[in-house]
Amino acid sequence: MQTIQSNLEHIHQQIKESERKFGRATDSVQLLAVSKTKPNHAIVDACRAGQRQFGENYVQEGVEKVQYFQEHHSDFDIEWHFIGPIQSNKTRPISENFDWVHSIDRAKVAQRLNDQRPEGRRPLQVLIQVNTSGEASKSGIPVQQALELASSIEALPNLSLRGLMSIPAAVASYEEQLQAFNQLKDLFEAIKAQYPQVDTLSMGMSGDMEAAIEAGSTMVRIGTAIFGARAYSSKQ
Repeated sequence: MQTIQSNLEHIHQQIKESERKFGRATDSVQLLAVSKTKPNHAIVDACRAGQRQFGENYVQEGVEKVQYFQEHHSDFDIEWHFIGPIQSNKTRPISENFDWVHSIDRAKVAQRLNDQRPEGRRPLQVLIQVNTSGEASKSGIPVQQALELASSIEALPNLSLRGLMSIPAAVASYEEQLQAFNQLKDLFEAIKAQYPQVDTLSMGMSGDMEAAIEAGSTMVRIGTAIFGARAYSSKQ
C-alpha cells in the first residue's frame, strides 16, 4: 500500500539518482511538497516522514494552514512557500504568514510585500517568476525584464532575492523540456553573477523533474506524486 511516507521516499530516491546521473552534488536539489487542496492531516503525515518545506497556491487556504500548524504543531518548524499567482490586494496575508514567495513578477507586488512584512520578522525570501514560454495564460515576467525586476527587489530591505521560478509550457519531448529549463538556467547565472546571495532555481514538477535537475534546478515542486490526486475547491 502506498503511503505519503513511501511516496516521499520514492521521490527522494529519484532525486538522488538524477543528481548522480547528471553529476550534481549530493543533496543539491531540495524537495518542495506542494500541499494545495490537501488536508492538514496529510501535511502532518509528510512532516512525520521528515518533510519540512511545503508550497501553497491559494492565499486563504495557505494562511489557514500556516496558522493551524503554528498553533497545533509548532514543533514541526515548517517552512512555508507561497507559489501561486499574486493579486495586489492579497499581498498582506502572504507577507505576514509565509517564509518564501516564488511568484513575484512585477515591482508593485514586490514593494507591497516589502512594506507589509511585519517588523522583527526575517526578510521574506523571494524568487522572480519568469515566463519562459511567452504564454499569455501563464504568470511570470518576460525573460528580458527579469534583471530590471531583480534590481528593484534588491533595493527592498524586507525582501531577500534568492533566485528564479518558472512553470514552462507542457511539451512532449525531454529535449524540449531541457531547452526551456536551460533558458532559465542561463538567466539564473546572469542574476547570480550580480547578486551573490542568489542560490535557488525553482523548476521541475512530476512530469519534467529529471530534465529540470539536468538543467540545474535546486528545488523541485512535487504535489500529486506525494499526496495523490487533488480535490480542487473554490478557496482562493
